[in-house]
Amino acid sequence: MNINQQLSDTFNAMADGLLSGQFGKKIRIALTLVGSEHGPQELLRGAELVARQYSDIEPVLIGCEGPECGFECYPAADLHECHKVMEALFADKKIDGCVTLHYAFPLGVSTMGKVVTPGVGREMIIASTTGTTDTNRQAALLKNTIYGIALAKASGIEKPTVGVLNIDGAALCERSLRELADAGYDIHFAQSGRADGGIAMRGNDLLQGTPDVMVTDSLTGNLLMKMFSSFTTGGSYEASGFGYGPGLGEGASDKLVNIISRASGAPVVAGAMRLCADAAKGSVMKRVDEEWEAASLAGLNSVLAKYRQPKQPAEAKAEVTAPPEKVTDAEIGGIDILEIEDACQVLWKANIFARTGMGCTGPIVLVARDDLEQARTQLTETKYIG
Repeated sequence: MNINQQLSDTFNAMADGLLSGQFGKKIRIALTLVGSEHGPQELLRGAELVARQYSDIEPVLIGCEGPECGFECYPAADLHECHKVMEALFADKKIDGCVTLHYAFPLGVSTMGKVVTPGVGREMIIASTTGTTDTNRQAALLKNTIYGIALAKASGIEKPTVGVLNIDGAALCERSLRELADAGYDIHFAQSGRADGGIAMRGNDLLQGTPDVMVTDSLTGNLLMKMFSSFTTGGSYEASGFGYGPGLGEGASDKLVNIISRASGAPVVAGAMRLCADAAKGSVMKRVDEEWEAASLAGLNSVLAKYRQPKQPAEAKAEVTAPPEKVTDAEIGGIDILEIEDACQVLWKANIFARTGMGCTGPIVLVARDDLEQARTQLTETKYIG
């Protein structure tokens, strides 16, 4: 860039600042206008909304015919061409991020979305919403936590609280996170709004936005995004939230690409551009590296390695006979559904009568009240509970 261009850009920025009250370089966020079920005009309306609401964002449109829309425009016939234009703009450093749909992220990358919860109107990051962070479910949940925290910090939340949605694998994820926390990883656990607390988040916590970061698998997260964004419209029009978020993870390039869906309406498009700008301004890719390094120092890689160990051939187990039956009037939670039967067998071996059940918070082991402490100790020692 020559000196004349630099001076021109400087004076233009000063003029814009005097008019808008916003000084400093604007964040240039591209938006592709092809592929929406609501047509390009709906996406254009989203760009107009964000330009009107936020003076620090400069929309750049891809897939438009000409400058009559009032924004910098680049033509493209279809979504494939849109993405080629987007890649060129990234390469030339003409944009800081892009909001699009149907973008193919590599394996190892998932999107971290953000919603507005209906209970109290809180903003909540859902980690994750599309893609595959890892082919191992437990490793994916753990990585989603790291990337969700990174996005929250990039968005301006200094100490984001984390909750794990009460799905299959949640208890194992909680155990691993507490292991990292005990080893020095700075993580702040949310407490469920239900009376018994805990970091396992229930439906009430989803509606209230209890944590800043809600950890879940991408299929569940995708369903939640659609429910939160279109629950008032019958599902055909996403009217609320910030879209499915930026693609983060191993193998992600330095290109900040945020995802919306074909059903996303103008308010969600504007929200997605705002989230993309926040992520760019907060250097989210750098935040990912920082969180990964901090978690690695606390033993993240060894935890992930345990998940990847091939399962040993099942050995013939000695038959365990249940002890004499007792009235089971106490319960122990926090055991993963995949381990609940094995946990019961461990107690039987210790001559503690137990049975399995399902409580309102998930799988439970039922024991007699006078055996409760001994049972807890046994399950803690065998690492079925933390």
